[in-house]
Amino acid sequence: MTAPPPYSLPTSRDIRSLTDSLSQTSTSDSSSASSISTTSTILPPYPASRDHEPRSVPSITSHLQRLRSPGDSGTSSSTSSSTRDAGFRGLSAAEAKLRVLELKREAQAAAAMKKPTNEGMFKTACATDVLFLMDTTSSMGPYIDAAKEQVKKIMQDITETFYNEAEVRIAVVGYKDHCDSINIQFIDFTTDVERVRQFIDRLRASGGGDVPEDVLGGIQKAINTSWKNPTRCIIHIADAPPHGSIFHNWGTKGDDYHTVGSEPHGLKYKPLLKKMIGLNVNYALLRINKYTDTMAYLFLKEYASASADCKLLKTNTHYLDALKANSEARSSIRGMSSSKGSAKGGLLFEEAELGTTYSALRHLVVKSVTSSASRTAVRMSDSSSRTGEKGAKSTLTPHLDAIGEDEDEINEKQGAKSTVVLEDVDKQWTNPDWFEDMLRVEGFSPDTVIHRSGTLNDMMAHDDNIKLSVMELTVHKRKLPFAQGALRLAYCAKARHSTNPYVVKTFKRGGKRLAHLAEDMRCQALCKAFALEFNALTGDKHAIDFIVTTCLKGKNGDSDSNYISLEPFIEGDYVKYNNNCSYVNEDNPDDEFNKAAQAFSHFTYERSWGSFLVCDLQGVGHVLTDPAIHTLDPERFKLADTNLGKEGFKFFFATHVCNEICEKLELKSKASMITSEKAEFREWWPTMDNTVCCSNKLCGKIVRVSSANKSDEYQGCNWCDTCWPQLERTKEKVVCVAPGPDHEFDVSRFYYESQGQIPPGKCAEHRERDETVARTAVVGGNFFGRLKSATKKKSISGKAW
Repeated sequence: MTAPPPYSLPTSRDIRSLTDSLSQTSTSDSSSASSISTTSTILPPYPASRDHEPRSVPSITSHLQRLRSPGDSGTSSSTSSSTRDAGFRGLSAAEAKLRVLELKREAQAAAAMKKPTNEGMFKTACATDVLFLMDTTSSMGPYIDAAKEQVKKIMQDITETFYNEAEVRIAVVGYKDHCDSINIQFIDFTTDVERVRQFIDRLRASGGGDVPEDVLGGIQKAINTSWKNPTRCIIHIADAPPHGSIFHNWGTKGDDYHTVGSEPHGLKYKPLLKKMIGLNVNYALLRINKYTDTMAYLFLKEYASASADCKLLKTNTHYLDALKANSEARSSIRGMSSSKGSAKGGLLFEEAELGTTYSALRHLVVKSVTSSASRTAVRMSDSSSRTGEKGAKSTLTPHLDAIGEDEDEINEKQGAKSTVVLEDVDKQWTNPDWFEDMLRVEGFSPDTVIHRSGTLNDMMAHDDNIKLSVMELTVHKRKLPFAQGALRLAYCAKARHSTNPYVVKTFKRGGKRLAHLAEDMRCQALCKAFALEFNALTGDKHAIDFIVTTCLKGKNGDSDSNYISLEPFIEGDYVKYNNNCSYVNEDNPDDEFNKAAQAFSHFTYERSWGSFLVCDLQGVGHVLTDPAIHTLDPERFKLADTNLGKEGFKFFFATHVCNEICEKLELKSKASMITSEKAEFREWWPTMDNTVCCSNKLCGKIVRVSSANKSDEYQGCNWCDTCWPQLERTKEKVVCVAPGPDHEFDVSRFYYESQGQIPPGKCAEHRERDETVARTAVVGGNFFGRLKSATKKKSISGKAW
């Protein structure tokens, strides 16, 4: 498939013609206040007088003449805000187009900056060193035999999972006890699996006087092997703890070296674990019985203090203590109370149940290795997922979940505490006085309101088909943020005439501009288009939605209000379902929405004929936020750090297992296609128009056509239950400023705010309708009109675009 062309840079002729059009429009509009600056053709500022919009309408006789006549600056400053808003004309079509051209120029300039390539990232990240650390005393005979029999298949599974691209080396360290003549046996890392099998065949399950074994001696030998590859794993198979009273309660009679550090080699576990962590070695204990529970817990505490993603089995006697240790470790690093989260690019520490049989050995080893490779990929790349990897739930508090990005990992490692003051107060969304700051902003919002049969194909074909609306808003926010991430701060906010809760996100430091925010916004708009089709095919049980992001630029010149994003606030238990580097949430494999999320990622790849893959899915309930999109075409979404391109496809299919939803959708693509030229996709998809988006561009919630609220007053609009009553609630009488007899007309403040428009100053009879700045699309024509004239199709080809 030929890649679609990148944006074409607007020519000087384009800019001049639009500037001339803008100038003519501005001079011909007699209702414009003279205080509006005409010195900037790109982003003219709001008039300074547009600070307040009281609901009460001033006396008609006292202000009507002033509204109908061009005013001077002195008159403008004394005119009430409500009447001035009635006379303010807002953006013209030429101004709107000019802003879009300027955004394109900025995007092209940002895209021209050299970016590190992701090519070969999968191969490098998945190059693996896996070391089997095995207790070889008399009780371990069946497990030694299992390792010998399965090591070939384990190596084959790992290499096939990594598409036979990555180098996989295996080493084995066997340990007994100090009383045995040969205490430590090992083979260093090698790719020769037959040599490894022969070595394991020579191991004999024997010896081991008392119950504890020389675990620490085995760990020391493992540390000193020739670690080389970026993904490093120790698979520990044991049924007994180390020597030392801290690992058991058997007393001196059950342990020949009861005193910690009294073994012949004098080793202690903390320095050894510190070395393992320093080598970036992931650790997995395959639990056989409860004798190793305390060892696992103490080892976990060391990894937790280094920000590793740690997990004990619920059957471990120290499970609750481990949860507390994880929480305390995160709190001490972040300088705030605990939240969900893990260092998504950090190390992995896990305990898995091997039990009294060895049938699960192969699966557990492969799973541990692939999980470790996912973390390596994140550490290698700046294109990391923006939330923790763990699937565990957490109530949304003033932490990273709300902002949708991870903490700065450098600060984590250094134990640095945040210098940003975060507020932790009850949120008063319905109290206007609770929001101290007011921002006058303009920017862009995606047009996801209308979705016809060909919309998704159009959006996949070119970024220009992801329609944008130019928005003008007044936003009120809190002075202090309630959450922070590595790059951004999150503030509680509300739009002026809406009761919906929002979040304003601002950057801590420079680097990102409006074009980057717009790129993220387009990504989420495309994700929502995929979701509309997915929901229509799968039904309400597995329906998903993505929040709408609006990218804005501050108008008042304050540094904290330039380049912000505005999105709905979602409160509840955040769950991570997958990331952009192979991670899959396996904590709740039978959860219906978890299955839906994994199937949705697969669906996007299939539906796009192998051109897009939406992943990095996390959110509250069925509402998701901050997704990532991998693209086949390197020119698409190239400003998005999370786009790993073809390498991202490899990461996803390395761990994806199709479920019943994938089967219901008849998805044909699979991992074996990724590295071959024989691709197979489902081509024909039924077109269904049973879902739409709320017409509030700041909401965009997906709703069923049958349940959407509609009105003849707002033709072509569909409203969710939250936004619908606000249309009537914010209606006011406004003076018509057109020449003629004095009269008033009704204006829904919420409606125009929901479209990012200034309320009109003229009644419908006098109003000039600018279809280019209508509610459906600023760029690319009237979407609603195209929808009505479109021929209904029963099905659409996935490769037609």
